[in-house]
Amino acid sequence: MAKNESKRDFIALNIAILTISDTRTDESDISGVRLAELLERDGHILQEKVIVPDNIYRIRAEISKWISSPKVNAILTTGGTGVTGRDGTPEAVGVLFDKVIDGFGEMFRYLSYQQIKTSTIQSRSIAGVANGTYIFCLPGSVNACITAWDEIIKFQLDYRTRPCNLAELIPRLKEK
Repeated sequence: MAKNESKRDFIALNIAILTISDTRTDESDISGVRLAELLERDGHILQEKVIVPDNIYRIRAEISKWISSPKVNAILTTGGTGVTGRDGTPEAVGVLFDKVIDGFGEMFRYLSYQQIKTSTIQSRSIAGVANGTYIFCLPGSVNACITAWDEIIKFQLDYRTRPCNLAELIPRLKEK
């Protein structure tokens, strides 16, 4: 398991949260609020939190705004990763990736299997890098968001995690 026992200092990252839902509001966005609490608990900075409907163009517009900003290091999305007709987050975001982080979806589904068994096959969670910004697309379930953050993302966005982490690669993401 990843550990944060190195002598490195913690580096807070600026993280944006995008909730994708046709029905959630600021008052009912449990998953987005929980993600904000988790990232702030672990020392990161909530750059912005927005809710957009399940519409691939609205999703892309918001993500594109953030990946073009030097102020955002990572983006967490919640919602729209299922298999219904309205679920389009992977299609909206995947085309923006410069690189896909295949291991994230694989690891997420492995961890989810331990909690929800075969229902995890319905998750199309993905992650990647776009213009030097990490993007993690999570299900809309608050439990799924907690699992993704507490078991994977918080370690990979923590510069102290050894033997390696995604945070330490940020200066190199735009190399040609």
